[in-house]
Amino acid sequence: MDIKSTSNPTFARPEDENLGVGANIAYGFQHVLTMYGGIIAVPLIVGQAAGLTSPEIGLLIAASLFIGGLATLLQTLGVPFFGCQLPLVQGVSFASVATVVAIVTTGGGLPSVFGAVMAASALGFLITPIFSQIIKFFPPLVTGTVITTIGLTLMPVAARWAMGGNSKAPDFGSMTNIGLAGFTLLVVLLLSKLGNAALSRLSILLAMVIGTFTAWAFGLVDFSGITTGSIFAFPSPFHFGAPKFELAAIISMFIVVLVILVETSADILAVGDIIETEVDSKRLGNGLRADMAASMIAPIFGSFTQSAFAQNVGLVAVTGVKSRFVVAYAGIILVVLGLMPIMGRVIATVPTAVLGGAGIVLFGTVAASGIRTLAQVSYTNNMNLIIVATSIGFGMLPIAAPAFYDQFPDWFATIFHSGISSAAIMAIALNLLFNHLKAGNSENQSVFAAGTEDRSVRPDVILDLTDGDYFSEGKLFDVDHNEVPVAKVQKTAAH
Repeated sequence: MDIKSTSNPTFARPEDENLGVGANIAYGFQHVLTMYGGIIAVPLIVGQAAGLTSPEIGLLIAASLFIGGLATLLQTLGVPFFGCQLPLVQGVSFASVATVVAIVTTGGGLPSVFGAVMAASALGFLITPIFSQIIKFFPPLVTGTVITTIGLTLMPVAARWAMGGNSKAPDFGSMTNIGLAGFTLLVVLLLSKLGNAALSRLSILLAMVIGTFTAWAFGLVDFSGITTGSIFAFPSPFHFGAPKFELAAIISMFIVVLVILVETSADILAVGDIIETEVDSKRLGNGLRADMAASMIAPIFGSFTQSAFAQNVGLVAVTGVKSRFVVAYAGIILVVLGLMPIMGRVIATVPTAVLGGAGIVLFGTVAASGIRTLAQVSYTNNMNLIIVATSIGFGMLPIAAPAFYDQFPDWFATIFHSGISSAAIMAIALNLLFNHLKAGNSENQSVFAAGTEDRSVRPDVILDLTDGDYFSEGKLFDVDHNEVPVAKVQKTAAH
């Protein structure tokens, strides 16, 4: 894999544009900042659950950055049969957190987790041909619903970031944190308003830098920790022991892998729609294989299941930068961060509240992109409106009520606790039920379909109206608000 220049302005696909080293590094760094909080969250949570020391947790974080970078390079640049060659950032999937913690806390320990991840990912790799053939079942009706849900499900993340990130911290939700988030949001909007293309595209990154130094000026950021610790460290293979393969853990993790395959499929299709490029079953299969291959290798260095990061899909939509080479440079930066802990400590100084201010725009843009896709869907004389309504509502259940599936079987809760996978499964199922399996469909559609039927008005009715006439509460009024009597229609045999 090599990052080759595509200086020819007439490139075949929008994602093949190469903006040059300087722009690639700047925009790539913006991608890293956007997903950094998410990629370190999983090793932090798992490390604490496993009772690891701070240096050991640091090794988990370094491994996650290192593997995330390699997986991103594989996904964006691609090799035969691996990588969708789209601007997708890869990293540790948050969908696996609950299952990983459950395995760790029930006595399995990290070796059992790593064994389960490797085995389940291998099974996921074997079934990728099945997932790659479902492309025809992802029309704009489904992809638009999923993209919208991705944005909506990420909004609680932005809110928690804006409040400070740590709900147990004494300043969580303080006006200082929310004010800093609001200031960062304002900077994003102002930079976008200036009209300079470069500033507008870098608005997220610049707003984070400005927000961080503003926080430092008020004594809210401490840079002293940057020089504490080693500068260079290579992730050590099997540092936490050789993997153990336990059937129960593998089955639990395989359910997580199914969720990841659904979410990654949705992300691949979403980013393809956003940058307006073709995504066929072959390309989808290559992307899923890259996901599973990276997940199989990750435990060797101390990381977990890998998947595409939805928040970076939002960044692509916000900036309009479609180049996969930009994201490839983000992968290089992640690898460097994984090898140089000091660089990770630099990025870690960005206050969580600053990330929250930027996240409001990022995640909101994902939802807006989904709404734009749904605008392409026809809602005339069909059940598409109820498909969208039900799927989005279903996806919002675990977001509105996180404990909704607590009483369900673990396998069911694991799948549907993700709002993204919930919405994707419902949208696919209802699209199949109403638009593909039409046998048994009623000719008398529901009130949802009836509300979308075309209306028509007879020409003679229009001729009787004058400018300014309007209806209110079932009565007709003229421009001077005088009621206009409506003649009674005599019913005839013709009627």
